[in-house]
Amino acid sequence: MARMNESKLASGLMTGLLVLTIIFHLLVLLQIIPYTIVWAGRLNNLQEMYVFEAISILLNLLLLWVIVQKAGYIKSVITERYLNMVLWLFVIIFALNTIGNLFSKNQFEFIFGTAFTLLSSLLCWLIVRKANPGYTKG
Repeated sequence: MARMNESKLASGLMTGLLVLTIIFHLLVLLQIIPYTIVWAGRLNNLQEMYVFEAISILLNLLLLWVIVQKAGYIKSVITERYLNMVLWLFVIIFALNTIGNLFSKNQFEFIFGTAFTLLSSLLCWLIVRKANPGYTKG
């Protein structure tokens, strides 16, 4: 029972974080927020920013769609197995991104990005581990 509540809480938190992330990336795309603070400060021009921000928004929308299905907020149109596979992929992506943020040239991304991606990795892990009834702590 506790794991189910933990997963629902993680799903709610992750849903909120993803909505905020999508808004943030839309603001970067619209050049309201400077693109120099994203992608480890390595974007060289507007064309690169448009491509990378579009990819980021699409990936965040994909994860949001998976999480709202997994949490039961909407009817699932893909199997639990595929939802879990996507979530495990994002656990890994966020963990690797956390490491990458540690090497960011931008202090904002170094501090905020590292904390955000670490939290996202942990939340995705809490959501997906619900699918493994044999999982035990420790």
